[in-house]
Amino acid sequence: MSTPIDRQPLRHVVIGAGMAGILAGIKLKEAGKTFVIYEKSDRLGGTWRDNRYPGLTCDVPAHAYTYSFEPYAEWEAYYARGEEVRTYFELTAAKHGIMPDIQFDREVVSCIWREADACWALGLSTGEMVEADIVIAASGVLHHPRMPDIAGLDSFAGHVFHSARWQDDASIDGARVGVVGNGSTGVQIITALQDRAETLVHFQRSPQWIMPVPYFRYSEEEREAFRRDPALIDAIRYDEEYWSNIHRFTRAITEVDGPDIAMIEALCLDNLENSVRDPELKEKLRPDYRAACKRLIYSWRYYDAVQEPNVVVEREGISHMEPSGVRLKDGRLQPLDTLVLATGFQADRFIRPTEVLGRAGVSLDDVWSPRPTAYYAVTIPRFPNFFMLNGPTGPVGNFSLIDIAERQWDYVAQLLQPLWDGRSRTVEPSIAAHEAYEARRVAAARTTIFGSGCSSWYLDATGVPASWPWSYEAFAEAMTAPVWNDYVLNPVAEPALPA
Repeated sequence: MSTPIDRQPLRHVVIGAGMAGILAGIKLKEAGKTFVIYEKSDRLGGTWRDNRYPGLTCDVPAHAYTYSFEPYAEWEAYYARGEEVRTYFELTAAKHGIMPDIQFDREVVSCIWREADACWALGLSTGEMVEADIVIAASGVLHHPRMPDIAGLDSFAGHVFHSARWQDDASIDGARVGVVGNGSTGVQIITALQDRAETLVHFQRSPQWIMPVPYFRYSEEEREAFRRDPALIDAIRYDEEYWSNIHRFTRAITEVDGPDIAMIEALCLDNLENSVRDPELKEKLRPDYRAACKRLIYSWRYYDAVQEPNVVVEREGISHMEPSGVRLKDGRLQPLDTLVLATGFQADRFIRPTEVLGRAGVSLDDVWSPRPTAYYAVTIPRFPNFFMLNGPTGPVGNFSLIDIAERQWDYVAQLLQPLWDGRSRTVEPSIAAHEAYEARRVAAARTTIFGSGCSSWYLDATGVPASWPWSYEAFAEAMTAPVWNDYVLNPVAEPALPA
């Protein structure tokens, strides 16, 4: 390689101040780099900021849903409430001194590569234009609400809103409430509102498999013990049984006829059979697809909630909305005061609708047609010095995405090193390497449990699971070091010697 030469400090831009953006900022600060984080909202937290619905709970054990370098003694229970998670991220960002580096209310609306200057030109929602040598897209996955196609939605006389746009003035207590959707959000809302609403109707196209999980609260004495001895926290977040379950889960995803998926299916089936007493309701709640085909629902009391007399599980399809409620396809009317749309997110958006143009003006929209993709979920050919955390084709499932982001950061930091030490101006994967990776991934993804025959937000526009299709161990190993032969570097030219 050429001899490094002096350069001005590289300018790093991080897009998004959610979990991954905070991580990137902390790591860049530790490395002594110049950076700014642009956040479209007025507060950090990402999906944990946007979602405030009753019952919001992280379904990863609280002590495992932390940065490896920042244990937290204050969790109130084994599974943390959303408000606690937001507080954790706010405290962590403040403790590590990156709050001054976050510019709020500045959405990145365009990101265009300038070949002549070997830098990115970013347009902000304020009208400002800024330049960056390196862009880290930490924009997250679940932040563009997916609205259902229900005729007459605007005609409803009561409150109607998406779960990620919760309306505090909506009629809930003593009211007639409907919830559309039965992913984790819908299940958590139903569980939280059961004892508040007069009647609660859970509209669901297809039922979910429910994995029973433990739940308990930590006492003040236990939290004080965590404060005095962080080893007690580590004993929980690095618990051998917990991590064995994670590895077992990813084996279950990839070995669809193996013993691990059989165990998951047996646990979910046993939960249904032994928790729901009424035979008719039990059949309403029985899925017709394999467990884990959709993201598993972890709940310790959903089946209890839906068996209460004020809760109705409605499997009949929705015809349209009327001012007084939901008209079903069989002609019945479900009168409501409030309708909550727990209908998920557009999981294929990522950094979009930001306009991203790479070398020779190639558009990310075109590259991501028909499906979003990135080499090992991190980099994209023809988009130099552009890195993604929790980008497309990364691992998904019932485990901590903080751990995934940290492993990705370790990989990204190694790719940044040639730029940091002045030996290269750019780094990006080769087209051939990416095409080979994606061909392997698609072939493997089709054979996972996610591709076994159900509709879910894991599937791309062509019906292929948009996820990492191999084991957790394989992902961890892939993130330990880049395969440098799969990357294209643009060495910095040495200065000409004087004549």
